Amino acid sequence: MYVPGYINQILTVAETAILAIYEVPLRIGIYPGSFDPVTLGHWDLILRASKLVDRLIVAVLHNPAKSPTFSLEERMEFLSLLFKEHPYIEVATFHGLLVEYARQKEAQFIIRGVRAFSDFEYEFQMALTNRKLAPELETVFLMPKEENSVISSRIVREVGTMGGDISGLVPEILKDRITSRLRSRTY
Repeated sequence: MYVPGYINQILTVAETAILAIYEVPLRIGIYPGSFDPVTLGHWDLILRASKLVDRLIVAVLHNPAKSPTFSLEERMEFLSLLFKEHPYIEVATFHGLLVEYARQKEAQFIIRGVRAFSDFEYEFQMALTNRKLAPELETVFLMPKEENSVISSRIVREVGTMGGDISGLVPEILKDRITSRLRSRTY
């Protein structure tokens, strides 16, 4: 049955109020990343993860030691644009340890995407480290849709910088802005 988006938002607000009345804790998840740039894989995983929790925080890592292609402000703007119609997806930034940020936000879950076995090795190590630092947090791994399993921000940057078409790699609404920046960049 089709339910218009604004009805879903009203229902979700009502559901949250009911949970608060009965003191049922919200299930809060954090999907961290650099999102340099955001890809269709990120978009897909964020939308799917948002169905698993009451509130999803898309946390953009601010790492002064790295030189991202897109500024922190641009990455935040891109994500905010993509999720402006999703009131229970919050876009934020953080620096430092993810587990400390998760505690500040009272999150119970860290959501991570795993495309291939090579991703899993790294993510498994991080999940175990996070568990050691914050045993109350659970890490949830999601696999991308098959068509997004080969997409990474690095691939998008390489294809775009070399003048390739990044259609089908990034959300259409962001494609022109990402393309323009990548084509102006030289390595």
